[in-house]
Amino acid sequence: METTQLTNEKQELVKVEEEVDLNNTLYYNNREISWLNFNLRVLEEAMDERNAFLERLKFLAIYESNLDEFFMVRVASLFDQIHAGYNIPENKAGMTPRAQLNAISDVLHKHVEIQNDTYLSLVPKLKDYNIHVLKMEELEKEDVRYLEQHFDEHIFPVLTPMVIDAHRPFPKLLNKSLNLAITVGNKPSKKQGDATDDEKLSIVQVPSVLKRYIEIPAEDETETKRVFVLLEDILSHFIHKLFKGFQVTSVTAFRITRNADLTIHEEGAQDLLAEIEQELRKRQWGAAVRLEIQGDNKNDTIVNFLIEKLEVERKHTYFYEAPLDLTFLFSFYGALKETHPTLADAPHPPQVPQDLVAGQNVLDAALEEDLLLHHPYESFDPVVELIARAAEHPDVLAIKQTLYRVSGNSPIIKSLKRAAENGKQVTVLLELKARFDEENNVQWARELEKAGCHVIYGIIYLKTHSKISLIVRRRNNKIERFVHLGTGNYNDATARIYTDLGLITTNEEIGEDATNFFNHLSGYMKKPKYNHLIVSPLDIRKKFIELMEKEIEHHKKHGNGHIIAKMNSLSDKALIMKMYEASRAGVKIDLIVRGICCLRPGIPGISENITVRSIVGRFLEHTRIFYFHNNGDEKVYLSSADMMTRNMDRRVEILFPILKPHLRDRIIDWLDLIWSDNVKAREQAADGTYHYVPRKAGEQVINSQEVLYDRAKRNATASSQALTDIRKNKVKSPF
Repeated sequence: METTQLTNEKQELVKVEEEVDLNNTLYYNNREISWLNFNLRVLEEAMDERNAFLERLKFLAIYESNLDEFFMVRVASLFDQIHAGYNIPENKAGMTPRAQLNAISDVLHKHVEIQNDTYLSLVPKLKDYNIHVLKMEELEKEDVRYLEQHFDEHIFPVLTPMVIDAHRPFPKLLNKSLNLAITVGNKPSKKQGDATDDEKLSIVQVPSVLKRYIEIPAEDETETKRVFVLLEDILSHFIHKLFKGFQVTSVTAFRITRNADLTIHEEGAQDLLAEIEQELRKRQWGAAVRLEIQGDNKNDTIVNFLIEKLEVERKHTYFYEAPLDLTFLFSFYGALKETHPTLADAPHPPQVPQDLVAGQNVLDAALEEDLLLHHPYESFDPVVELIARAAEHPDVLAIKQTLYRVSGNSPIIKSLKRAAENGKQVTVLLELKARFDEENNVQWARELEKAGCHVIYGIIYLKTHSKISLIVRRRNNKIERFVHLGTGNYNDATARIYTDLGLITTNEEIGEDATNFFNHLSGYMKKPKYNHLIVSPLDIRKKFIELMEKEIEHHKKHGNGHIIAKMNSLSDKALIMKMYEASRAGVKIDLIVRGICCLRPGIPGISENITVRSIVGRFLEHTRIFYFHNNGDEKVYLSSADMMTRNMDRRVEILFPILKPHLRDRIIDWLDLIWSDNVKAREQAADGTYHYVPRKAGEQVINSQEVLYDRAKRNATASSQALTDIRKNKVKSPF
């Protein structure tokens, strides 16, 4: 009887029998721990010496930013469940909310040590490039004098000490704010950090309106040495100027993270805009869920005082030697990249898409053939151009579009406003509940309405996460419909760093589907029967299960079952169980899951035919691609949805097929390339841990993102040559 140990935590051996219970909790990874392991892979990119030096610093910032959001939403939600008396285990790994919080704390304390070591090992290496991040005590006297003058003129006027005593209670501290807890007294303390009876405590917020680091000017323009000092170090050194007549006895830097998840009561909200604006004002003042302290002061009186006043659990108090809030490395990266470009990745400007030639009208091209766009290797400009041309074209009657996240200076928003001003019917389904973009989207909603657009907010209790645009044009007394469908947001900024796919088509049946989709969401209409689109809630899961069941049938008859799925996250239990069923039937399943993966591969008798890989690289992998061999009649679908319960049940999502064989073959080729990555790909073991995909001796080195970009460059060059040949009448235009 075959046995296997599923985890490295002394879990019992499980007998693999013909009849198995696929609900067994040992067959699943907990969602939150899986996410922490994903973020560890991000942190490992900061440790990877193969990456450009400044990129390693940026990965530290990404790791920190990810972790902030994790606490504000996921950890906060677990605390909410506990406070509500909810103690039911989650449905996969079987962990209660309290058990999950304890596990998060255990894992994250280990990760904090890695984060500390990574930062403290990287920063000294900057000296090799004549870049110095120094403490005040490491500076020359003239540099200290410069910083003192800078403090007096630019920092001191902004500071506000908040004394805590019998008459002045502990202040409200903003979410994610960096603060200094300062003890002052008439005489030195007997022990650093222990307040005497004469000592008083004050809080000073490190002003977020000021740059987090100060650069000391070079003595002359030819000087290549760059010297930086962190703002909190400057404040700590000169903080005594705020407390004249007293002696500063200790300074403790700390930071809090609060519950920032919005609770929107849609049913009772007559004006959803106003409801969200009201909730946004509360976001900064949610319950504290994490306390970060700089310095190893676990028994310090001040630390204990902060834990008590902020009502933070000690196990969710984290101590750092490195500076707090490493998100400042985003701007630091930008500052250093200007003078040290060779320390960053070489620029990869997006290329002209393979299905277009430079200067070609995207509307005209789409009438001839479906256009497949692969960002960021290929430019997002055709999508921007599609809406811009439609806004100005005299024969365009209507534009309908969903928006989830857009850039701060969105050209698409400008085009939609322009279209409305030009008298076209413009309908925008704008998702106000896009997490951490709510405030931006409220502002966009007001601007679009002011311009004359019809703005709708989707279906109650559901987030509209689908990415679709519909342009209706009348030409030669006939209606033409242009549809764009995508896996990523209509965001020209993130389209330069997220991998996504988009399809522009004039297929009449898809155009009809798009019309029905918007009419269903904006009016009173029963759920339409679509020709090609599959729409959640509910229908996408149903379609996936149907496709997997067909693959099982084909494999039983022909032995060639194969599924490839690429997504951000996999957590839906029903879909995981169906994959286990397919694996047990012998179907080969290759999963490329960047982040959360609750499925455990490689379990004998359960998932030995499933392989899970994750790619964390230069670009954020965001495409959702689903391939089914289907006994040779291959099916490829793209989607805005991951295989997560929220995408299946609580969001409006679209799964759409690639109908043109040449485009389907192109995507399959990309999938094969991504699967063969042996530089950035990591593979999940049966215990949920990840390791780099081993490279065999003599095997070609493949960084899939770099190869895809090189291909895009070659295709753009070929397209440019084709245009030249057309203009010289060497060949007939394919358009």
